[in-house]
Amino acid sequence: MAKDVVRVEYTKYDGTAHRGYPALRLGEDQHGIWLGVPQPLHAMNDGGYKYDDPYVLLVPRQSWWTALFNAPPRRTEVYCDIATPATWVDPHLVRFVDLDLDVRRRRAATGPELVDEDEFEVNRLRFGYPVDVVGNAWAAAHWLVKALSDGTEPFAGGYQAWLDQVV
Repeated sequence: MAKDVVRVEYTKYDGTAHRGYPALRLGEDQHGIWLGVPQPLHAMNDGGYKYDDPYVLLVPRQSWWTALFNAPPRRTEVYCDIATPATWVDPHLVRFVDLDLDVRRRRAATGPELVDEDEFEVNRLRFGYPVDVVGNAWAAAHWLVKALSDGTEPFAGGYQAWLDQVV
């Protein structure tokens, strides 16, 4: 059965393009909608950066984050972007506003890391993030740090069945 192609688009808060790429709709479960990017699709962002390794993207329902799951040998196992909840323009286009904060878990690390706090602060001031956006971004980041360290699914390994579909 052929899978539907979904265009994934992230912008910055002012609406400028951040990155975008095609993905395959793999399915849906209690965590959200799973999109896969096998190597032949070669995700391209607006800067022309080519991501050569396959991965899956979890688009959770009404959450202020997305999660990218990488196969070995990539050093980063899980990379979560703090972003506005998904806006499904139609079944083939999903958009997010990237809010700069990120949480990642590397394979060799002892736990997750919160990254890009400095970029978040710069853009919070530059773009004038509203108080509720700031609060939701920080709440999502703190929840993800905990979830990536305590066995919360799908971060403990529940993503593997989805990743196996694109590796």
